[in-house]
Amino acid sequence: MIIEQRTYTIKPLRTHDFISLYERSALALQRQYLARMIGFYTSEVGTLNQVVHLWAYDSLEDRDARRKAMQSDPGWPFYLKALQDLDIVISQESKILRPVSFSPPVPAST
Repeated sequence: MIIEQRTYTIKPLRTHDFISLYERSALALQRQYLARMIGFYTSEVGTLNQVVHLWAYDSLEDRDARRKAMQSDPGWPFYLKALQDLDIVISQESKILRPVSFSPPVPAST
């Protein structure tokens, strides 16, 4: 199993806009295709204006297949265009994390 940690740094005072668009246009698609959300967070201390979400996958191949299916959905380009039009993302980072033997289990998909 792997965990993807995706971090977006958003322009100051625009985090709410990012979250609102994501909830309206991307959340349902990502839940449908990616299936195993561990969490979705905003930063409060340290580097501010960041949105972090975590997704569990069986493997890198599982991640690639799920993301490819999501990107083929006709709704996905609408979200990407709306996000581009908002012009609020400063940077994006994606990390792949592997749990160690004593890491708690990740919940099954809902």
